Amino acid sequence: MISWKRTLRTPHSERFLAVREGREVAAVDIHYLPNGHASGTVILLRSAGWKEEEIPKLLASLDEDFLPDVDLLQGTLTYTVVMGDVVGNFEAEEKADSANK
Repeated sequence: MISWKRTLRTPHSERFLAVREGREVAAVDIHYLPNGHASGTVILLRSAGWKEEEIPKLLASLDEDFLPDVDLLQGTLTYTVVMGDVVGNFEAEEKADSANK
């Protein structure tokens, strides 16, 4: 069973992680468009062993649980789905003041 965890929310976007048996198995970024539609990018983690036939159920569960204003069946929600591996987290670093070098 998949549970969803919202990790980021802005006025026009959200990020969710899908968790199964205590492990992160997918990430979804949703962008809310001015026309009332939403577009999402789904990243399935290869290590979770996803099968193609499982994807529609995953997308429907996020739609049902968190996206009441848009709907896959009504055509107001679209997803791009990719499969990949986590390479790492990269964060901005503060640059040292050139006078201190």
